[in-house]
Amino acid sequence: MPLPDWFHEVARRISNRGRWGADDEIGTINLITPEATRRGAACVKRGVSFSLALPLHHDGVQTGRIPNRVNPIHTMIGINTPFTGDRDKVCLSDDMVVMGLQAATHWDGLAHASYENRIYNGFPAATVTAEAGATKCGVHKLKPIVTRGILLDVARVKGVRRLDAGYPISPADLDAALAMAKLSVEPGDVLLVRTGQMEHLQTGDKDAYRLPSPGLTVGTAPWFRERDVAAVATDTMPFEVYPCEHADVLFPVHLLHLVEMGMTQGQNWHLDGLAEDCAADGVYEFLLSATPEPVVGGVGSPVNPVATK
Repeated sequence: MPLPDWFHEVARRISNRGRWGADDEIGTINLITPEATRRGAACVKRGVSFSLALPLHHDGVQTGRIPNRVNPIHTMIGINTPFTGDRDKVCLSDDMVVMGLQAATHWDGLAHASYENRIYNGFPAATVTAEAGATKCGVHKLKPIVTRGILLDVARVKGVRRLDAGYPISPADLDAALAMAKLSVEPGDVLLVRTGQMEHLQTGDKDAYRLPSPGLTVGTAPWFRERDVAAVATDTMPFEVYPCEHADVLFPVHLLHLVEMGMTQGQNWHLDGLAEDCAADGVYEFLLSATPEPVVGGVGSPVNPVATK
């Protein structure tokens, strides 16, 4: 079935197709200019850093219900191996990891989603191949993501530890969280939207963490577009509200962000420690360093985002 008219109307409003040229493959990451990076650097006052990543572990967030997302499998391939053959001299240990690139804390690249046989900027969906992965809009094409980050703590502004399962985050919720932060969004900022959903992982309930899930709604896509946000990340598995708010489109926010806006999405970001610190000192802006691993042809990448205040 074709996508409904309401979806195409939103897509037209927010589209960045051709905005940075017909050959552009990085979308809104173009908005991270030297000025945006300097704005982020100016946020560093205390020199305190927070890792926003989940550990890469065989007992990670994946439960097998998404069959192509595998928790990291860590294997030793060398243990105290003598480099010269003499064990009294230098010995080395080596290891390897096999994992789904979206297994834990990650960025979704622009080639992650397609519809109507196209990805971002009108490139054919067929540019993603079994042999080479993403030959257009691969995650390795993204330039360094070092800019100002802003925490939008929707759970805290609503006065709850975590939002209800399936809670639809609206533009009004984003406005309220931004007002609590006493900030305004500037082009090239990266926004981190906290739902509190990570609390389920702390209690070991992976299924409750996964689905159903609070998340962003279709109405927030124009909100991000109007403010020229460079990227958005959340502390949930599906990123957008699930079950989806419209029965006639599955994962509409993915399609709008990745295919139309060319805006990179982050999922499974651990925001709770940062949120506690922001609530304590009232400062919700920071330098964010969150460059993806340059996996050639990747449609996603693990990342260890670091927020420094």
